[in-house]
This record gives sequence, structure tokens and C-alpha cells, in this order.
Amino acid sequence: MKKTHISIILFTLLITACNKFDEDINITTNEPSQASGMQLIAQAQLSLPGLSSSPQGEFMAQYLAETQYVGVSLYPEESTSFYPWYQGPLADLQAVLTSEDLNANEGPIANQMAVAMILKSYYFWNLTDRWGDIPYTEALKGNENFTPVYDTQESIYLDLFEQLKQATQMMVSGDLSNDIIYGGNISKWEKFANSTRLLMALRLSEVNPALAQSEFNSALNDGVFTSNDDNFVFHHLAEANNENYWYDQVVNRNREWWALTEGLVSIMKPVDDPRLEIFGNPNRTQGQYIGLTFGEEDQIGTEEYSLLGDALYAQDASIHLMTYAQISFALAEAAHYGWISGDAELYYNQAIESSLEQWTGSSAAAQSFLAQPDIAFNQGNALEQIATQRWVHLFMFGYEAWSEWRRTGYPSNLVQPNGVAVPTRLAYPDNEVFNNEENYKQAVDRQFGGEDPIHGTLWWDQ
Repeated sequence: MKKTHISIILFTLLITACNKFDEDINITTNEPSQASGMQLIAQAQLSLPGLSSSPQGEFMAQYLAETQYVGVSLYPEESTSFYPWYQGPLADLQAVLTSEDLNANEGPIANQMAVAMILKSYYFWNLTDRWGDIPYTEALKGNENFTPVYDTQESIYLDLFEQLKQATQMMVSGDLSNDIIYGGNISKWEKFANSTRLLMALRLSEVNPALAQSEFNSALNDGVFTSNDDNFVFHHLAEANNENYWYDQVVNRNREWWALTEGLVSIMKPVDDPRLEIFGNPNRTQGQYIGLTFGEEDQIGTEEYSLLGDALYAQDASIHLMTYAQISFALAEAAHYGWISGDAELYYNQAIESSLEQWTGSSAAAQSFLAQPDIAFNQGNALEQIATQRWVHLFMFGYEAWSEWRRTGYPSNLVQPNGVAVPTRLAYPDNEVFNNEENYKQAVDRQFGGEDPIHGTLWWDQ
């Protein structure tokens, strides 16, 4: 009997030890079992270049023309998915905002929440400006709601203003860790939130000037970008895992598929714009800057045109998503409207100077550049000048430039390939007809009379 009991005890101990051993070998002790708040925020930040690094965005603004597969750029009536944004960065940020277990060792929890709110608002602003009405208040609830309603763009804008204000109001002293944009500097995030509000307010200049002026001044008074040091920039790294999208396309895949458009070169070349040599390379046949007509389909040779500049497809190139120059152009426009006190010309000159510094590394050429008759500020032509120079400055952030073009109509030289005008929105994902039919149909009925056109008019696009 003693032998039997001893055998049972030994067997039990052996099984317990084996189970414990199995558990131990399946745990990586030097990695967390659950992502922390700042790790989720950093993961969401990794998607930021996707807002800019997209050939489709460059086609919408007509910065680049296709040299190889021209049909891709000809504005076909096709859907564009917003699912990756909801399933990726927005889901990560929502996880932070709903977490009950944020780690204060990564910085004040209030500041982690604030940054997540700011980034979430920034992503939603970009999405609604592309599609119009989108899922918002009922989105990001996981299996609690697979069929969220589409909120109106107007209601989204109004709520985003409040979300951004709330985020800055909840901030406390103390910086954050694992922040790959501002290095955890919470005061920079505060300026970014206010600058986002200011640019959002300007977007409403045609649909609701009174609200636009009110929100613009509110954001300005709270503190916006004051130099290029405040710019919202994503820095790629000289390594395969974190490299520039355009490096992968041009260098790794050997694709010389993108030339500067004739429209862009025609604005920059006659005034010896010093940014042109950054934006593109001289052509190989003459050493000249020659743009390709957007949508040109006949016998295109890459030797004849100015292809995308070396600096733009460097492996570690930076992506500027919001800049001091943008804020200065906005201030120039607001001064022109009489929304704020100040000299529109001064703000305009300031915008161009900071743009040259950002793109070329120096503002030394600003004085001579601004002295040229076609560049020097002209009060009688102020809006066109401001909008056109802003479009030049926003090179390679095509979707943002496209939004500004839709609002102002400038520059006025965008072409219509095969007679098709530049789209004024993106069509919803095809899947929504099946995945969220009732809410999808309500959205297209409300906005476009039952259609889902790429030339539909958004709420603010009056």
C-alpha cells in the first residue's frame, strides 16, 4: 500500500511539473503579454505615412503622372476601402481609450488618453474628408456592433472640434515614452491638436463662415505651430522594416513609374522655384525639368521627363503631415477674409519662407523668390496666390492638397484626362453593400440621392 501511495504522489508531482514546464516555455519573459497604452499609440503612429504615401493621393492632386500603367491614374469609377483605417490605427487608439489598465510608468495616464484622442480625431478628419459621411459614433465597438450608422460629415466635424478641445484640457505636466512622433513632448501634442482644429475650421470657409471664423480664432488663441520645429513629421529609418514606401517602389522594385506633372512644373519652373530640384530630377535627355501631362497615354519615355526626386524616395525620407507653412498659409487666408487682425502679405511671405526652409534646408532664397512678380503678394489676387503656393508646398501629401483644391478651386490648371474631371470624393467600399447595407443605403440616399459617385459633393465642398 505504501508503494502504491508513493507512486501516485510521484505521478501527480510529475504531471504538475510538466504542466508548469509547458506553461513556462510558452511564455516569452522578455516581451509583454499585452500591449501597453503607449505601445498601441506607437503602433497607430506607424500608419501615419499611409495618409500621404499613396500614388492615388498624388493623382488626386495631380502632382505625379504615371509613366507605366497610366490607366491607374485616370479616375475610374471604383470603390476605395476605409476598412484598414478602422481595423488598424483607429482600433489601436480605441483600445487605449477604453483600457482600464494603462501604465503610469509610460507617462501620465491623462496624457496617454489625450494623445490617443488627438490621433483618433486626426485620422477621422482625414477619413471624412475623403468619403464624406462615415461610421463614427457607433464605430470601433467590435462584436458589439458590426453595422454602425454613418454619421453626417457636419456632425463629425462638430464632435471632432470638441474632442480635440477636451484632449488638450485633460493634459497635465509630464511627458510620455514610446512616442515616435514628438518624443513624448506633451506641449508639442497640444500645439498639434490646436493646429488641427485651425485647419479644420478653415475647411468650413465656404459652408459656414461664421463657425469657421469662431473655431479658427479659438484654436489660434489656444496656441498653434510657431516654427518648423513644431511640424508633425514621421521619420522613416534606413532599414527595411521602417523604410519609406517610395524607396521600396523606386529602388527595391526598380519602378520608374512616376514623373512630375506638366501642371506642377509649369507653375514652378518659370519662377525658378528652388523646391523644384528637390521635388524631381532633371530629365536624362536634356538635363531639363520637363513635366508629363497628367493622364498622357501615348508612347511615354522615362528619359524625357522629370522623375520623382532622389530626396523623396530616400529610404529614411521624412513625411511632413502638418507644418508651420500650412498654418501660415491659413493665417494669410484668414487675414484676407478679415477673420483675424494681421497682415495677409506678412503671413503669406512667412509661409513661403518656412516652406523653402522645410524643403531645401535653407530660407536664403526666400527674399529673391518673393520678389518675383508672379510670386510677390497681390491683394487683388490673394486667394489664388495663397492657395496655389499652398498646393506647391503640400507636394506629396496629395490627399490634403486635393481637399484644399476642392475647397478653393486652385490651382486652376488641373486637367481632365479623357474628359473625366478630378473626383470630389472617394466611393465607399463595395463590401458595405453587403456588410452594412441599411446604413450604407441611408448614407448614399442622404448625400447623393441613392448613388455613390466619385463626383459627389461633400458637406463642406460648396
